Amino acid sequence: MSQLKIELRQVSASTSEVAIRHHRLLVDRPVEKDGGDSGPMGGELFLVSVGGCFMSNLLAAIKARNAEIFNVRTEVIGILTDTPTRFSALELNVNAESADREMLERLLEVADRGCIMMNTLRGKIDVSIRIGVTV
Repeated sequence: MSQLKIELRQVSASTSEVAIRHHRLLVDRPVEKDGGDSGPMGGELFLVSVGGCFMSNLLAAIKARNAEIFNVRTEVIGILTDTPTRFSALELNVNAESADREMLERLLEVADRGCIMMNTLRGKIDVSIRIGVTV
């Protein structure tokens, strides 16, 4: 069975250092949540994980097809609900420069199917992908 592994270690009362391969990142809470604001919160990194996974698959699909799609940007919004606080839905808003919206739509489907995070979340949380194409 394949696996991915990261390590975390406490570096202050509210901060952890994450080791991901040779990369280092601090995780912390904002000051208003009794943190030191030394880095993003775990929930924010969850959104980064979803967006980063989706974008890397999308960019790979664009490159593999030599598609005329440029300046791709994705905004990931997590909708929170309470008791307990959790994400109830995610919205991915994708913008790109392209004259071929149909091709972009197909490649968004490819990225959605190829992304580990999207496959993990599918059927567990509502995820919507919206397109705004800049021609």
